[in-house]
Amino acid sequence: MNLSNVKLILTREIRDQLRDRRTLFMIAVLPILLYPLLGMSMFQIAQFMQDQSTRVLVVGAKSLADLPPLFEDKQFAERLFADGDKAKLLELHFAPDKPSAEGASAINPRTAAHIAVQAGKYEAALYFPPDFATRLNAFREAIRRRAVDRSAGRDSAAAAVPLQVPSPEIIYSTANEKSPLAFTRLSAILHRWTQNIGDDNLKASGVPAITARPFSLESADVADQSGYRGAAMWSKILPVMLLLWALTGAFYPAVDLCAGEKERGTLETLLSSPAQRSEIVVGKLLTIMLFSIVTAVLNLVSVAITGWMVLSHLKGFGLPPPTAIAALAVALVPIAALFSALCLALAALARSTKEGQYYLMPLLLITMPLVILPMSPGVELNLGNSLIPVTGVVLLLRSVLEGDYWRAVQFSPMVAGVTLIACLLSIRWAVDQFNSESVLFRESEQFDMGLWLRHLLRDRQPTPTAAAAVCCGVLILVMRFFVSFSAQQPGDFQGFARIAVTTQLAVIAAPALIMAIVLTGSPRQTLLLKWPPWLTIPAAAVLAAALHPMANVLQVVVTQLYPVSENAKPVLQKMEALLQQANPWALLLVIAVLPAICEELAFRGFILSGFRHLGHKWRAIVYSAVFFGLTHGILQQSMIASLVGVVIAYLAVQSGSLLPSVVFHLTHNALAVANSRITPETLREMRENRIVGELLNDCRVHDLVHAWVRLGDAGGCVFQWPAVIAGSMLALLLLAWFAVLPCAKSPEEALEEAIERAEK
Repeated sequence: MNLSNVKLILTREIRDQLRDRRTLFMIAVLPILLYPLLGMSMFQIAQFMQDQSTRVLVVGAKSLADLPPLFEDKQFAERLFADGDKAKLLELHFAPDKPSAEGASAINPRTAAHIAVQAGKYEAALYFPPDFATRLNAFREAIRRRAVDRSAGRDSAAAAVPLQVPSPEIIYSTANEKSPLAFTRLSAILHRWTQNIGDDNLKASGVPAITARPFSLESADVADQSGYRGAAMWSKILPVMLLLWALTGAFYPAVDLCAGEKERGTLETLLSSPAQRSEIVVGKLLTIMLFSIVTAVLNLVSVAITGWMVLSHLKGFGLPPPTAIAALAVALVPIAALFSALCLALAALARSTKEGQYYLMPLLLITMPLVILPMSPGVELNLGNSLIPVTGVVLLLRSVLEGDYWRAVQFSPMVAGVTLIACLLSIRWAVDQFNSESVLFRESEQFDMGLWLRHLLRDRQPTPTAAAAVCCGVLILVMRFFVSFSAQQPGDFQGFARIAVTTQLAVIAAPALIMAIVLTGSPRQTLLLKWPPWLTIPAAAVLAAALHPMANVLQVVVTQLYPVSENAKPVLQKMEALLQQANPWALLLVIAVLPAICEELAFRGFILSGFRHLGHKWRAIVYSAVFFGLTHGILQQSMIASLVGVVIAYLAVQSGSLLPSVVFHLTHNALAVANSRITPETLREMRENRIVGELLNDCRVHDLVHAWVRLGDAGGCVFQWPAVIAGSMLALLLLAWFAVLPCAKSPEEALEEAIERAEK
């Protein structure tokens, strides 16, 4: 790579961007003006956001005269409020002691209060039962008599009987926005009033009021001494702002540098220059990174200054520590590189700037969950979360902002490694986009439904396109989503079998078969329905058995990294118990045979064949495996299924047939079912068999078996490391054998290989 060419392209692109007044405004002017204006707007709006008064109907309050004061001058007593001025926010309306004689006497006062609140005349009603004060006074008198009898050495059985006091009731409506506010205010007032009554009862019984509350809690905020005052708020704001502004700061320059050049007709001139495609990509990438970093920095500085000036008067709020600022600066570079490469690749795919702007929404839809996930309660930086792209960066920055440096140091290598891998893959994708003439020189076209349908039926290729493969995969995922939520939880194996069979046939196999018949010229070639070299069939079965110990280890590792939620555990346990009671052969048919056929037709048949038109074998293998993993509803199962799907797709590509993939899938699922059925009772039955029992009782066989496998606590085989290592070595040998098989290439793959050979 010629660095001088990269420098020339970089300076050219920066100069062109700086000539665009819209770019300068978005990057430099808008961040400086936006947040101060927002702060001023907040102050202006705050003048109208005053506490609103609420109307409260009070029923039965006339009988409370002998109790601690609840009302004063037709308002609640000010001593019941933390802030006495808040008493005016409750506008009280006292109902008459006796209803009028004109029909109202037929309505119960409590019912009348319900009707009044429901009609919206009052935001809430406070209802005291008619005998509330009488029963409460009787309760207090009983307490007083018992205290007198106890001091005189007498035992009063009557005074010892507790009296039931009816409870006041707050009547409100969640259909009215102000009604829950009135309920909250009334609840706090009645809580303090109840405490006052309790203090009087203690005095009546001869016990000091301090007995119920012998001490009060004191608090000390150590953040004032550590310099991290208000770090919790900054840790939730700054990392999210950093990532979102790095993304948006990279997107619009990328669209202008790629799709904009297509519209202006200057891209062809640049491509015909002596600079290589990779040098052009690096020059444009550095330009986009520069604007992304500048945008993020200016926005962060502006929001930090504005936020500090606006919120500095709040208790427990301060500036972020200097170390946190340094961490944000260090994290900004790889994040800007990642988003810049993604935006550059998407912009190269766009035919025009208008189309390129449409791609921002899908990119945000993918990024936002990864950014928002760390803000969820209970999500912290650990080994599992550090391996999630973008999420790990946000959690790492949050730990640094909160001063948890030891945790940040522990997991920073994992976060840096995952981010670096994601950056390299994104840059590689951008380079591939610029190396593809069909991507760079796509012409704008008008969409016509009739012409498009005729094109699909008339110009069908033997195998589907990559777009058709994506449509098939998305259709399966959408149908799988609705079926999984609409189906009821099965109560027995028959119900589970009906759901599983319906899902496999109607949701997974049917879309692939229908699309293969309608959209392709050769469904047989699309679905890889041909006989492979005969040795690949037993090799696939042996490969599945050899990888079975490693699959079990991966399941344990994934479960430890991402534990199953407590809400899902009862459902999974119920499902496991249901499957344990099923007939073994029926279970194999539903769990192993049917998925091996239906899922292979869809994912290693139609979808894999479509993705092979991308021109890269491994890209097609990985994409089809990802779709395969996403169809499994549980996250832990999806991750393992994606890894297994890579192996299955590799067998389909190397053998050129679907049959080895079906055999591998069938063997893999059958071994999982058999392993789940092994229990202590199963071993006991095996020992009762004369031949098997003699083998198991032999000391040498017994020691060998225990060195390789043991029975788990919850049943099933737990493979020891010798079995895992031996199985993995055998699997590598079998995969190496598959690698040397002659592999039929798609026309795009053959063209890409020819281009790579020519460049070398």
